[in-house]
Amino acid sequence: MSTLPTPALSAHPAHPALSALTAAAAGDGTWFERNVIKQKLVTAILETLGMTFISGALAITFGLLLGLALVTTGARGQHRNRLLYETLSQLVNFGRSMPFIILLVAIIAFTRLIVGTSIGWEAACVPLTVGAIPFYARLVENAIAEVDEGKVEAALMMGATPTQITWGVLVREALPGLISAGTVTFITLLGYSAMAGTVGGGGLGDLAIQYGHNRNWTDVIILTVVIIAIIVAVIQVAGDLLARVVDHRRR
Repeated sequence: MSTLPTPALSAHPAHPALSALTAAAAGDGTWFERNVIKQKLVTAILETLGMTFISGALAITFGLLLGLALVTTGARGQHRNRLLYETLSQLVNFGRSMPFIILLVAIIAFTRLIVGTSIGWEAACVPLTVGAIPFYARLVENAIAEVDEGKVEAALMMGATPTQITWGVLVREALPGLISAGTVTFITLLGYSAMAGTVGGGGLGDLAIQYGHNRNWTDVIILTVVIIAIIVAVIQVAGDLLARVVDHRRR
């Protein structure tokens, strides 16, 4: 009686443990002994940080200006203009409602115009920035809405100009809230940067998809998730500390 041949480990690519054993048998270890980790992990971390902080800095800069435009043209603003406020507000709502993965594809032509390519972490910075600007602008509006109206009235009585009220009163008083909103924006962008990796954006998301998911290397997925969690924790702690430093109400 003939016996059936024992299936080879490589015949079960869907099983993570068997895949890891297969890789080890082929001379490619697991975790930090895996070649792809040795060769690509540091680069992926740097790309993710680049995407997060470059797009975050741009989004906070332009989002702050857009948020201040909403405030100054709104009901409590120094330049009330209902039509302009509603137009800007609807643009912000439209930008916030756009799913990031669709935005990523929809503005490919614009991305090529700005950076000359639609692939790589530099290209991913464009949709990340565009998507985060309306998000941060609304957070700015909400943070400034918390400023005591009496401080604005006191500044007006002392002859402050609209520019002085905007930057010297509203922004200054809302600074802890603006920093907290910036922290939320950076962390959101970090998550979106991982999503950009699924379509050639590079970074830790690309590493997790290309090698962790597609090859069933669970150690790669776990490692990228842990690193992203550490980056989130560092951003949150740094943001909280900075917000406390600038909060003069606590002194």
